[in-house]
Amino acid sequence: MSKIRRKRRKKKVEKVRFERPQINLSTHAIKMIIIVTAIVMLLGCAFAYFVKKYTVDTIIVEGSTHYTTEEINKMVIGDGFLAKNSVILSLKYRNKEIKDVPFIETMSVRILSPTTIKITIYEKAVAGYVEYMGQYIYFDKDGTVVESSDIKTEGIPQIMGMKFDHVVLWEKLPVSDEEIFKNILDVSQLLEKYEIKVDKIYFDDDYNVTLYFDQARVKLGSFDNIDEKIIRLKAILPELKGRKGVLKLQNYTVETGYASFEEDE
Repeated sequence: MSKIRRKRRKKKVEKVRFERPQINLSTHAIKMIIIVTAIVMLLGCAFAYFVKKYTVDTIIVEGSTHYTTEEINKMVIGDGFLAKNSVILSLKYRNKEIKDVPFIETMSVRILSPTTIKITIYEKAVAGYVEYMGQYIYFDKDGTVVESSDIKTEGIPQIMGMKFDHVVLWEKLPVSDEEIFKNILDVSQLLEKYEIKVDKIYFDDDYNVTLYFDQARVKLGSFDNIDEKIIRLKAILPELKGRKGVLKLQNYTVETGYASFEEDE
C-alpha cells in the first residue's frame, strides 16, 4: 500500500495593526485649555498675594498678668497655614469674645491693620488662693471661687487661717464669718498701694495679720494703725532679704517707732 501523504495546510495568520488614535483638538478646545490655565494661574497669584498681604506679624497684648504673650498668641491664633491671616481672624472673632480661659473673664481681638492685631485681656479679680484637697482654689474680693487649678500662679498670695469644709466653683467660700473677706481686701489693697509682694497672708482667729516673705515673717497684729505698719514695712523690707525670722510690728506706731526682728533658731 502506498502511503498517502497529506499536506498540512498552513493556517493564514492575519496581523492586526493597532493604530494610535489621533486626537484632533479643535480651536475651541485649545482656547478653553488656555483660558482654564490662565484662570488657575491668576487664582494662584491672587492667593499668594492674599497670604502675603494679610499675614499678621505684629501682635499687641494688653492686660495679661497670668499668661505670657506667647501663651495668649497660642490661645487666640493657634496653629495652621492660615492661622495668622488677619481676614480669617477678623471673621473668626467678629462680635465674639474668648471665654472659658482660667483667670480671664474675656479676651477681645481687634484687627488694627492687615498685619497687626490687638488682643485685650480682661482678667478675673483674684484676691488670693487657698489650698484644698490638692488643688489651688482662687477667689475674688468677695470670697467667690473663680478658679480651681492644680497649677500655682505666681503673684497671687496664699491666704491661710480660713476654715471651710467644701468648695463650689462660682460660689463663696463657706467660712463662718465673711468679715474675713473685707480684711483680706483691705490688706491686699494696702500691699498693692505700696507695691509689696507677699507669698502668704495669715489670719488668726482674732484676725491678727502675719505676712510671709520667703523665710521671713512679719507680724502686723490687729488692724489698728495698719497703714502706718505697712509703710514702715516698706522701708524695712530690703533688710529682710535672705534672713530667716520674724519682724514684729504689732505695737508699731509713728510715735513709738517700735519694731524688732527676731532670728529663728
